[in-house]
Amino acid sequence: MTSSRLSGWRLAAFSGPAIPISALGLPIGVYLPQFYAGPMGLGLAAVGTVFMLARLWDVVTDPMMGIISDRFPSRWGRRRHWIVLSVPLLLVCAYMVFVPTAPVTSFYLIGWMFFLYIGWTMLTISHMAWAAELSDNYNERSRIQGYREAFQLLGVPLVLLIPAIIERIGAENMEAARVAAIGWFIVLVLPVAVGVNILFVPERKSTPQPPLDIKAAVRAILRNLPLRRLLAADFLSGFAGAALASMYIYEATYVWGIGSVASFLLLIYFFGGIIFIPVVLKLSYRLGKHRTVVAAGLFNVLFPPVIFLIPEGNYYVAALVLLFLGVNVGTTTTLYRSMMADVADIDELETGQRRTGLFYALLTLTQKLGGAVAVGVVFWTLALIGFVPEQGQNTPSTLTGLSLVFVATPVICNALVAAIMWKFPIGLVEQEELRRKLDERFVEEVEQTERPPNLP
Repeated sequence: MTSSRLSGWRLAAFSGPAIPISALGLPIGVYLPQFYAGPMGLGLAAVGTVFMLARLWDVVTDPMMGIISDRFPSRWGRRRHWIVLSVPLLLVCAYMVFVPTAPVTSFYLIGWMFFLYIGWTMLTISHMAWAAELSDNYNERSRIQGYREAFQLLGVPLVLLIPAIIERIGAENMEAARVAAIGWFIVLVLPVAVGVNILFVPERKSTPQPPLDIKAAVRAILRNLPLRRLLAADFLSGFAGAALASMYIYEATYVWGIGSVASFLLLIYFFGGIIFIPVVLKLSYRLGKHRTVVAAGLFNVLFPPVIFLIPEGNYYVAALVLLFLGVNVGTTTTLYRSMMADVADIDELETGQRRTGLFYALLTLTQKLGGAVAVGVVFWTLALIGFVPEQGQNTPSTLTGLSLVFVATPVICNALVAAIMWKFPIGLVEQEELRRKLDERFVEEVEQTERPPNLP
């Protein structure tokens, strides 16, 4: 088991697929619901239901993909072949979802979204599990996930430049034009990024996995307290992020009065996330991962109410607020994924199996479930308060209600995250002890394998 430091260029090559992953993820939350509810004519309630059901489909596909990727390696390794197989599926589904021909039905949307999420699951789980298996070192794991998250955040402004340019030139049928352009970006970038990843980054050799019956496998997961805490925090972070994404265009357009530059200003939010990732990593080296998550959570409790102070039509104040809101955008995803590798060490020590794929499937599942529930809850709430996604059709009290929901969601969710992660039981000392025990067992297994059969 090696814990050597990986070179920057190799980590960059490894992290490339995170760009199309984010290019898929953000539009699904920010642009697609509004596009299908408005220009495609499906309505808020129908679209909210479809997106919630599509994400709930991940309850089946995520754990299944995690188990399959752990149990069925190839001569390429444990993860790379699954990443390659996801590409053709994602290319077809991205085209059908982002470049639809009107009119469409709810069945069209939910059908293609189901298959899109299958391909996305294959890609994201395999990529995250592979990242966790690149190193056993506590802080190096954070560095690897920091690279991956930086590339994922970089993919966001790259894909957002497309609708920002379209908004500035005022293209005909703007909603359809910007969604279609995002789809073509995914179709072009995905095969290139995966190709570079596969060519330049080898997988570590995996050790043989001992048999494990279903009861023991499930029992080990259920009594893993750090896993439960991490999944609960991830669900809340996913809920908050998806809720804000689904409301951002509405808030920026109808409350802040900056709809014409909404996509451009969103770039600042994600650039803030990229800029502060090195700061977050250094802080985690000093405080530990879970304490850094707590600090980020408390920041997101105290800062969002500043949104109420944004003057209508003031681009500069809105940009400044979004920049500092971006401080936390990469924190939880980077550190949760690094912490999950540490949590998986506990399971490996107990079961003898390296079930990294399954554990990252659970992590993506909770985030997706949080996002699915958020979109449904937010759209139902907006419908309940009488919000209408049309200019000039909302009363001042309705817009105030929109802002209250927009601010209260991250405040409540992050307060709960800070409380859950306050006493997380794995830090640097505990993880190094776990790795010491695992390394000792590995040496014993090797010695037993190499020992002549006639010796005791």
